[in-house]
Amino acid sequence: MSSTYSSRYLLELMETGANANTWGTNTNNNLNVIDAFSTGYVSKSVAGSANITLTTTNGSSTTESANKNIELTGTLTGDIVVFIPATESTYNFFNNTAGSQTLTIAATGHTANGVAITQGAKTSVYCDGSSDFNIVKFASTDAAVLDKGTLPDGRFPATLPAASGVNLTALNASNLGSGTVPNARLDAQLQDIAGLATTDSAIIVGDGANFVLESGATMRTSLGLGTASDVQFNDMQVDSLGVATAASGTSGEIRATNDITAFYSSDVSLKENIHNISSPMDKVQNLNGVLFDWKQDFIDAKGGEDGYFVRKRDVGVVAQDVEKVLPEVVGTRPDGVKAVKYDRLCALLIECVKDLQTQVNDLKKGE
Repeated sequence: MSSTYSSRYLLELMETGANANTWGTNTNNNLNVIDAFSTGYVSKSVAGSANITLTTTNGSSTTESANKNIELTGTLTGDIVVFIPATESTYNFFNNTAGSQTLTIAATGHTANGVAITQGAKTSVYCDGSSDFNIVKFASTDAAVLDKGTLPDGRFPATLPAASGVNLTALNASNLGSGTVPNARLDAQLQDIAGLATTDSAIIVGDGANFVLESGATMRTSLGLGTASDVQFNDMQVDSLGVATAASGTSGEIRATNDITAFYSSDVSLKENIHNISSPMDKVQNLNGVLFDWKQDFIDAKGGEDGYFVRKRDVGVVAQDVEKVLPEVVGTRPDGVKAVKYDRLCALLIECVKDLQTQVNDLKKGE
């Protein structure tokens, strides 16, 4: 009986008792086929634009499709398909062609299920041997042609080439040697902040839909500090403060267009070494209630006359006079200017009234 051939390697399957005089030769030929399909190499020119079918011969170790490693050469003038046998198998292809055409590997009769091999790449393919005979790439020197999987980190150079951010879907900005991550990769809120100017004396606030940069009156209104706002402070330090009026700009000054209501701590449990002011009348005799004009440079430093907070003509006492008789009510500011705690003078005046009343009572007794 005549021999048959296997479906994959096309090995000769000899009947028992057949090929009596050539059995050894035929067996050696089968071994050569196995050897070729395991490690064999063939270079095949596919120049031009015509499709190519690798030769297939039963029991032949020299047939093109019997080689494991196939280098395809020549200059392509059109897109071509290289057909391999429609059977379960694996091949290593080296697309060493020239030209800007596409080279596809497909199983004979199943062009639609083939795969393109990138020029210059060495790519391993697998024919699944099913009814569709799909060709699948499972290894390549060109990562771009892999259908799935990843390349080991060791295959990357120490410095990656420049890449366009529009083609990247995940970036960690801390790993970028230079440049920036496009704003579009940030969430909506971070995009709001990324686009804001670095303006002095401004804050970032949410307006209910986005983050926005605000300054001046708009900022104060957002913070509840607008000119029509009722405000309560806990711990806060400001340079100058205006209540229902503009702040003067003078460090430490408060201006208000209405009453300032406040109470000083005065509980006896907080005090010690309590005694009445001595010789109150003598002290008052050394004080003068005066009318005076503020110097122009002082008025200018306060923002000029306004007829309300700042007037050139004023009334009061002289701090140096007060300091001589009651230094406890005089303070010296950092700039060396002396100031009087006018409210504290009430204690001196109380003792003066009492002293005068005593004198009145003594006069009445002498009548």
